[in-house]
Amino acid sequence: MAKTSKDYFGLGGLASLILAIIPFTAWLLGAFTRISEGKLVAGLIRLFFFGLIIWVVDLFLMITQGKILRVLDI
Repeated sequence: MAKTSKDYFGLGGLASLILAIIPFTAWLLGAFTRISEGKLVAGLIRLFFFGLIIWVVDLFLMITQGKILRVLDI
């Protein structure tokens, strides 16, 4: 796992991992992170459509790579 992470508002890797384990916080913080990056559509997709599926993928990626999934990274 990476020591630092740019996801979840620049929190460290351990703090981001703990927040990623909790479904509700991972769902909200993932959407807010994408919206704060200027990716409004990607944030809304995370918020309203594929929350559970993206949460499982985010949890896996946070454990293995220390970052969240980038949906519509345009």
